Amino acid sequence: MTRTVLASATKEVVIGFDQPFCVIGERINPTGRKKLAEAMKVGDYSMVQADALAQVAAGATMLDVNAGIPLADEPRILAETIQLVQSLVDVPLSIDSSIIDALEAGLGVYQGRPLVNSVTGEEESLERVLPLVKKHDAAVVAISNDETGISEDPEVRYAVAKKIAERAEDHGISRQDVVVDPLVMPIGAMGTAGTQAFRLIRKLREELKVNTTCGASNISFGLPNRHVVNAHFLSMAACAGMTSAIMNPLHSEEMNGTRAANMLNALDPDCRAWLSANREGGAGGGEAPREGRRGGREGRRRGGAA
Repeated sequence: MTRTVLASATKEVVIGFDQPFCVIGERINPTGRKKLAEAMKVGDYSMVQADALAQVAAGATMLDVNAGIPLADEPRILAETIQLVQSLVDVPLSIDSSIIDALEAGLGVYQGRPLVNSVTGEEESLERVLPLVKKHDAAVVAISNDETGISEDPEVRYAVAKKIAERAEDHGISRQDVVVDPLVMPIGAMGTAGTQAFRLIRKLREELKVNTTCGASNISFGLPNRHVVNAHFLSMAACAGMTSAIMNPLHSEEMNGTRAANMLNALDPDCRAWLSANREGGAGGGEAPREGRRGGREGRRRGGAA
């Protein structure tokens, strides 16, 4: 059974086929969030603090931490953000950067076993990121694109994922520690994006035997009523075999999508988590927490949420 084990200094989380869906909170990311970017750039982490606490309170299993701010000292900001977040919450973190110096800085201060987000099938990325992942005994997100870009053919994206998993094994990284992002396309631009994603997720699970993740809000990019679309996608993707997603836990529709999938996949014994969240007064049946309502529009570099 494939099990990706991640940890903070005090808490272990397992992403796996036999585990409840892993919700990786996306909001500590300045991409598309001008106020957050400006604050982080000058060392003001008050919004980071609020986002970290609100996401965990809303049910996030892990948090993604990104400090990609143009013309800023990303390695320093990422390291400081990781240290702050780890002082506030006990969930494991995904260290999110395409800059190798930033990844090194983040891994250098991290306490526990993180998820590195990410490596691609490009040779430079493979040869720079994978040794770093091995050195720090981390797990890694494998994004299914290479020097040719992002293919619209899911078979090509599968081949890139297989290449990354095999190269990771060459570096001594277990297949269990490779979490594949199959790259979900916007359904508004590609009508087969959903069926492609579900078919590819099943193949990654059954043939490559890896855990999977994605930027969940990509599926609804450009559409109205995005959170409903995202919620249905998350539930269907989980039932196809997806085991985690980078998403916004402050939206109750999307969280209920993952909770419903856990029930339907027999990963919520006696429906306890669903009942707890959705009884009268439960967070799952009402509005997002106040922090989420104040947070405004948020985005991720692979699509973002409305």
